[in-house]
Amino acid sequence: MPLVKNYEVKQNKTGLAASPPANRIMVLGVGSFAHSIGRALADTGADVSTYLTRNYGHFAPSLVGKTFSHETFPSPVPLLSKNKTDVAIPQSIDWAMQPWAKNMVESGVGIFSPTGEAMRIERERDFARELCARFKIPFPKSFVASNRIEAEKVLEKNPQPFVIKNPLCSPTSPVHTILCETVSDTRAWLRQVNYAEGVFLQEYLGRAEAGHIALVSGGEIHSLVTNQEYKYAFNGNMGIVAGAPLGGLIERDENDKYGLARELIHPLMPWLREAQYHGPLQVTAIKRGGKWHVIEYNIRIGITSGPMILRMLKKPAEIILRTARNEKLKLEFKNKLNFGCSLTLAGYGYPFTQVRGPQLPLEVNGKFDCDVWWNEVARGADGKLMTTGHRIADVSALAPTLKTAIAKAYANIRKIRVAGSYFRTDVGQSLWPPGTV
Repeated sequence: MPLVKNYEVKQNKTGLAASPPANRIMVLGVGSFAHSIGRALADTGADVSTYLTRNYGHFAPSLVGKTFSHETFPSPVPLLSKNKTDVAIPQSIDWAMQPWAKNMVESGVGIFSPTGEAMRIERERDFARELCARFKIPFPKSFVASNRIEAEKVLEKNPQPFVIKNPLCSPTSPVHTILCETVSDTRAWLRQVNYAEGVFLQEYLGRAEAGHIALVSGGEIHSLVTNQEYKYAFNGNMGIVAGAPLGGLIERDENDKYGLARELIHPLMPWLREAQYHGPLQVTAIKRGGKWHVIEYNIRIGITSGPMILRMLKKPAEIILRTARNEKLKLEFKNKLNFGCSLTLAGYGYPFTQVRGPQLPLEVNGKFDCDVWWNEVARGADGKLMTTGHRIADVSALAPTLKTAIAKAYANIRKIRVAGSYFRTDVGQSLWPPGTV
C-alpha cells in the first residue's frame, strides 16, 4: 500500500509542479494532549483535525485545525470518510469501548493504536501479568480480588505493601492507582476503595521507576526514547499520585541504552506477531535488585512524552501512517535533539479534583521559546485567556543536553501566571538516571 494516495503531477498557474496532498490526520482527544500532537504534526505539513471526545478542553485543539464535538457528531466514522482521513490517533484506550469502534476498525482508515486482542496488554492488568509469566519477564507478585473481604485475605496471607489498581484500565475506572508503601497504608485504603470492578493488588517494589517507548510495526520493534514521569503531585515526590504526570523527561534512545526494551519488550515478540500488534508500546518498570520488573504496559505514545517524540522525528506524520498500516519503518531523528523536559502548570485544587476553583485570568509575561500546550483554558469575551479547570498547560522543551532542556522548560513555565496555580520545581533532581531514586 502506498504511503500517500496516488496523485497526478499537475502544473499550476506559475508553471511549478503541484505538491502531493498532505497526510490527513484526525486526533481523538481534547486539551493539551490533542493540541500538542496535532500541532507537532501540522507543523510538518499534515492536515490535522480533532474529534473532541469529552466535554472540556475544546479551545486548544481549535488552534490547530477543524474540531468536531462528540455531542454534535455521535460517531467520528462519517467524518473520517468525508474528510478522506488517512489515520486516526486515539488518545484514550476507551475509544475501543465506544459503539462506533467496530465501524472505525472496519472503515479501513489507519489507526495509530493496536486493536482487538492486542489491546489487552494495557486494558487487562492480569493479562499483562500472564504474558510476563509466559515469556519469563519479571513482574511483581499480584492478585485480583472481587471485594473487600477477598482483598483483606490477600493482605493477611501476604503482609506487605501493595499498589492498588483497577483490574481494567480506563480513565473512568472506579479505582485510580493508589500507591501504598506500608502494610497499614494498604489495609486502610482497602476499606475505602470502590469494588465495582474488583481490585488488582500489585506488590510494591519501590520508587526506582522508569519507562521506555517503542513502535511496533512490520513485525519489528523500534525503540524511540527512555522516559521518566513525575507522577506525584508535589516536590520531593510527595502527595498523591496525580491523575496525569506533573512532569516528564525523555532521552532519545533508539539503541536501548538502559536495557528496558531488551529485557521487557523484545521477549514479547511471539505474542506481538500472534496478536498482529502494530502501534506504540510503552513499558513502565521498577528496578529492584539490579533487575527491571514490569509495572504495566501502555499502548499509547504517552501524555508527556508523545509530543516531544514527534518533535524529535524528522517525518513524524509518515512514521505514524506507516505504523498504522503495519509497514516497515525507517526512523530518522533530528540532530542534537537528544533530551526533552515537560512540565505541567496545575490549577486551583489540583490534584484533588473534587475541589473546584473559579475561572481565573491567565497572564503571559514575555515570549515563549519552546512548546506551550493549553489544556483547560478558553478565550473569554474580551479575547483574553482564562482557566476552566485543574490542569492549565504543559510546557515542553527539547535540547542537546538534559540540563539545557530542563532549564528552558522552567524559564518558559515561569512566564505564565494564574492565581492559585503551581508546578513542580524539582523535575530531574530525582528518579534520573533511570533506575535511581
